[in-house]
Amino acid sequence: MSSAIPSASELLAQFGDRIRLYGLRHLGDADAAEDLVQEVVLTTLDKLREGEIRELDRLPSFVLGTCRMRVRNEHRGRQRRGALLQAHADAAAPAAPVDAVHPLDARRLAQCLAGLPERARTLLLLTFYGGQTAPEVARELQMSAQNVRVLRHRSLARMRACMQESSAA
Repeated sequence: MSSAIPSASELLAQFGDRIRLYGLRHLGDADAAEDLVQEVVLTTLDKLREGEIRELDRLPSFVLGTCRMRVRNEHRGRQRRGALLQAHADAAAPAAPVDAVHPLDARRLAQCLAGLPERARTLLLLTFYGGQTAPEVARELQMSAQNVRVLRHRSLARMRACMQESSAA
């Protein structure tokens, strides 16, 4: 690497695969691993631009340390989300009378929801059952509002595909 500050694409080329593998190993979820890559590369780029990383030969150590901190924060967040799900379990119950929803649809919906990663499931429950906006969910889950919107979009696409897949069977 040259003495100039590397670009995001250079950082991604040099460290992206390693960060992704670290995320897969420690988070067990491809989407969370992709999020980890983005967060670590952006954090590294910010620290380089701010001059907090002066020696580029220490960059691999910084990247690994940042990965460890982000994964630790994600594990703590999962614990908090689990506690939130338990605390709001009553609020997550469907508001419609049971006989108003076709039992097969409700069962299929529950199966599709259970198939989502915990973070995505929590986000959807807070959004649709809790009636929270993206910034409110972001504060509660300690994510950015933009990340909440992206994850919600991905999660709804997965739910849609699962529901269509189930109805075709």
